[in-house]
Amino acid sequence: MSTPESAAPEGPVVDVDIVSDVMCPWCIVGYRQLEQALAATGIGARIRWHPFELNPEMPPEGQNTAEHIAEKYGASPEQSAQNRKQLQELGKSLGFDFNFTPESRIVNSFQAHQLLDFALSQGLQHPLKLALFKAHFTDNRDVSDPDVLIDVAGSVGIDADAAREVLDSGKLVESVREKQKFWTSRAISGVPSMVFGGKYLVTGAQGAENYAQILRQTLEEAA
Repeated sequence: MSTPESAAPEGPVVDVDIVSDVMCPWCIVGYRQLEQALAATGIGARIRWHPFELNPEMPPEGQNTAEHIAEKYGASPEQSAQNRKQLQELGKSLGFDFNFTPESRIVNSFQAHQLLDFALSQGLQHPLKLALFKAHFTDNRDVSDPDVLIDVAGSVGIDADAAREVLDSGKLVESVREKQKFWTSRAISGVPSMVFGGKYLVTGAQGAENYAQILRQTLEEAA
C-alpha cells in the first residue's frame, strides 16, 4: 500500500519520489498502476510528490484541452478524441474517472503546486495531490481558482485560512521554483517521473508489472 510521507507503514518499504503535474493525466494513471504493483507485491511505499509544470506559460484563463493538444502536439481532432477515449478506458480499469467534455480546460497549475508544498509540511500532501487529480479530471473543477484550491484543501483536512494565507502571500513561490529547478537540472523533462529508493528513475506510466519488478529490485539491492 502507499502511504503519505509522514506515515510509517509496516513491512518492507520503498521511498518513491514522483515528479508530477496535476494537469498530467498520465501522472494519475502511473500512480494507480504503482498502487496495483504495491498491492501485488505487499511492499509499502513512502510517497512524496514534487512539482513540475507541463505548461508554465499557461495564462490564468487556461485553454480548451482539445485546442491545447492540437496546438502543442499537432494532433487532429479525431486523434485527440481517440486519445481521450483510450485514457477514459484505461482510467476506468484503474478505478479513476476521466470525465472529458468539449469544455474541459487545461489551466495554470503553479498555485496548486504552492498548496501542495504547504500540504507537505502538514503531512497531507499525498491526499491533497489525489484530491486535486479528482477535482481536475473527474469533477472538471478549475484548480487554478484559489477558492477551488482552498475548498479541495479543506476536504483533506487542511485549514482553509492557512491555505488562503499561503496563496495570498506567495510565500512558497521561491520554494516551489527551487524544487522545480532541482528536478529539471537533473534532466527531468516529462512526467510522471518516479525515483525508487533515491536511485532508479522511471519515466512515463510504466504499468503495474514493471513497477512491481522495480520495487522488488530496489528492495533486493537495499538489502
